Amino acid sequence: MIYVKRDPALIPEKVLKVAERAQQELEAKPPEARKEYIEKKSHVWRAFGRYLAKMSYGKCWYSESDDPQSFFDVDHFRPKKAAKRADGDEDDGYPWLAFSWENFRYAAGRSNRLNTDEATEAVVGKGSWFPLLEGSVKADWDHRCENQEGAVLLDPTKQQDVDLLDVNPEDGRACHSLTCIGQVKRERVQRSIEIYGLNLGNLISARKRAMRNVEEDYHVLMSICTAGNDMDAVELLRTKLRRATSPSAPYSRAARAKMHSLPYGAQFCAQAENELEVLV
Repeated sequence: MIYVKRDPALIPEKVLKVAERAQQELEAKPPEARKEYIEKKSHVWRAFGRYLAKMSYGKCWYSESDDPQSFFDVDHFRPKKAAKRADGDEDDGYPWLAFSWENFRYAAGRSNRLNTDEATEAVVGKGSWFPLLEGSVKADWDHRCENQEGAVLLDPTKQQDVDLLDVNPEDGRACHSLTCIGQVKRERVQRSIEIYGLNLGNLISARKRAMRNVEEDYHVLMSICTAGNDMDAVELLRTKLRRATSPSAPYSRAARAKMHSLPYGAQFCAQAENELEVLV
């Protein structure tokens, strides 16, 4: 997971207007008609998919996957029709956010839809899950205080949430970061890893490939620097490493974790947004 900066300028005005009209119509519906109305308007949030993808360089906001063979969804971070808080505990969710683009997240199918982890046989995928921290307030249609809720799931649009998650540079598994301190924060990370399916076997393998690639380039770069005889090759490899660790690269969090675990590796990572414009 990397931080995703949402940019409304990427969304055409006409797409935003359609969502606004749908919201206005929803607000006028009686309670018993809202769910059916939302179900008939799925084209509204699906229209945002391509623009949300641009905000994350085509990668899933949860897993960083860019697999072209995966189905990608426009996920409602706060579920629009039913919210599962715990096993056997489900309520009506957040229907008033059904057409709010700020509630949308671009998600690969295995992070968004319920499916089975082949290695553990555990059910993963976000589905309608949206647990809250113990003692949290809970929003509803008449009290729309969702910004005051204590969400368990990490939100890729919040830098402070993203900073709690990291990748183990040795085994490629998602884990809590060094600065993730305290039981509550660590529980949030663990539940997010489980629900988003961030340690599925195929994701771990993809991260390992990304880490292996940067490590190999790093060692070649170190050899050339030691020999001091090929500056063109040095610049080529430095650019490759910056590109592999930039937010636009698939599994860049894993690549950065591996580079930071190597002596001098951090200095070859992408450092700033203005640098990335040249690399992408």
